[in-house]
Amino acid sequence: MGGGWAGELVLGLVVLLGGTVQWLAGIGFALVAAPVLVLLLGPHGGVTLANLASLAISAVGLAGSWRRVRPGAMLPLMAAAACTVPAGAWVAATVPTSRLLVGIGVLVTAAALLVIRGVRAAALRGVGGAVVAGATSGLMNSAAGVGGPAVSLYAVNSGWTAQEFVPNAQLYGVVVNAFSLATKGLPELTAPAWGLVTAALAGGAVAGRLLAARMPERRARTVVLGLALAGGLSTFVKGVSGL
Repeated sequence: MGGGWAGELVLGLVVLLGGTVQWLAGIGFALVAAPVLVLLLGPHGGVTLANLASLAISAVGLAGSWRRVRPGAMLPLMAAAACTVPAGAWVAATVPTSRLLVGIGVLVTAAALLVIRGVRAAALRGVGGAVVAGATSGLMNSAAGVGGPAVSLYAVNSGWTAQEFVPNAQLYGVVVNAFSLATKGLPELTAPAWGLVTAALAGGAVAGRLLAARMPERRARTVVLGLALAGGLSTFVKGVSGL
């Protein structure tokens, strides 16, 4: 990562923002942070750091909500994701950087728009819907760091409440991000950068929970998805400029 201490400070701020919105709205770390992390660290470093941070946040949340998990409902999602994670890793390793930035920008922007619209589709219901959503999510998570929207759309189409979705999404986040990291490895950061990332994740948890008590969930989701759109479009423009 270039930029010395200034670049590491920006990295910490991005992770802090991503962690805050995740705890605030229940979604959003990868949507908000992944595009900027990719611009800071490159496609491989940015996506793997997004995977690692998402895994950590999901694991912390799951520690307090695991009793509400529905393993049977999540098994098709997780199995399908495990099958497509290697394909996403292959895409990330072989596609030229500029084209990958364009792809990540398009995926993040499209994912945010689909979540905003709450798309309804028969293909996203039942076991078949779980397989479609899981396969799509595994590919997107490994290639671009944004596997959550496909699972969110499956939950919407399956009629899950927010209380049902959150713990199951946390379990899924642990599993799919662990698979992604096992396939691609960990990001390469300096020791100070690792320290900043760790502190930023902890700070995001505190800030997000404080804000959640003061901001309505609908408004929080609007902020998160607006930031995701801005990040996706910026990444797309960066990629196009390098073609």
